[in-house]
Amino acid sequence: MTSAPVHAKGLEGVIADESAICNVEQTALIYRGYEIADLAAHASFEEVAFLLLIGHKPNASELKAFKDELIAERELPEMIKQNLKHAGELVNNKYAVPMDILRTAVSVLGHLDPDCQDNSAEANLRKAKRLLAKIPTVIGHMQNSIEGREFVAPRSDLSHSANLLYMMTGSEPSPEAEKVMDVSLVLYAEHDYNASTFTSRVIASTLGDMHGAVTGAVAALKGKLHGGANEAAMDMLSDIRNDIGPDNDAAKITGWMHKAFAEKRKLMGFGHRVYKNGDHRAPILHALGRKAAEARGEEFVKLFELGEAVQKIMADEKTIYPNVDFPCGMTYFTMGIPVPQYTPIFVASRITGWCAHIMEQHANNRIIRPRVAYIGPALRNWND
Repeated sequence: MTSAPVHAKGLEGVIADESAICNVEQTALIYRGYEIADLAAHASFEEVAFLLLIGHKPNASELKAFKDELIAERELPEMIKQNLKHAGELVNNKYAVPMDILRTAVSVLGHLDPDCQDNSAEANLRKAKRLLAKIPTVIGHMQNSIEGREFVAPRSDLSHSANLLYMMTGSEPSPEAEKVMDVSLVLYAEHDYNASTFTSRVIASTLGDMHGAVTGAVAALKGKLHGGANEAAMDMLSDIRNDIGPDNDAAKITGWMHKAFAEKRKLMGFGHRVYKNGDHRAPILHALGRKAAEARGEEFVKLFELGEAVQKIMADEKTIYPNVDFPCGMTYFTMGIPVPQYTPIFVASRITGWCAHIMEQHANNRIIRPRVAYIGPALRNWND
């Protein structure tokens, strides 16, 4: 006898498939057997990218070869560079936001990739490496266009994280800034069947190509309830600061929060569909970001103190805890990164998880096609 289908709004609690890539638990976040705090403390982003895409921890020679491949693929085709020269006009005139520009660039890269229509494991891995290498260059050129500067060519002597920061600013980052960015990329790299990853797997399950699946994932990540939450969290803190002033008066912060509760305002950067007792990644990034703030000065320390006050009120009164997007907003702001680029930087990391899932889907495919519970009108006659 066939059991009745499960009806779960938002697919909450539904196990859709099996994966060897990531395990999200209440007490741990694990990438291919390695816990996230261990990786954040001891692995570089390139090592984590290799682990996710290829499936095992790289040895020294494998890591060098992988880094060399990424460096060799950082440059963009001329057509993409010409398109990105218009990014500033589109963003500054509010016709687009950076995630729209990045989404289009990924799609166009598919037209120019020699392996675009090949879904074999070997071709998919080559495409994954190219996307991983090129996305920071897209972000950097886009930001330079927005600010009216000449494009900065990628450098072959910088790590993935340092090159990303350099491409955006034209200045080589300090070792401290490079470390903060590297850890943030490690933390964001993978998170099982989140909305954007699930989107990529649905597209891949139709035997859609990798660039198409990643384009869909970028579109899903843009939303404020997903990747856009880090931008929205920083916008919320800016709203509080604008309303109460710069002194972090405890009574004013509490008043602002209580007003937000009464108005049922959604406070971004808090809560998680899976984690009920807090996101394991959040304290790791918070500690790094606060250290960076202390090095930069009082203005940035006050931002973290405001964030900590907001966190305490949420925990004490709502038993809701920050997810990684909340400290990410404060950390990237402290590093001088423009708020609209927070989510594109998320893409520069999560591309590893997406591509790993797309390859896993193609390797053992069954089209993803759930049912829906119909709640429309009962059967009726057209001629009545």
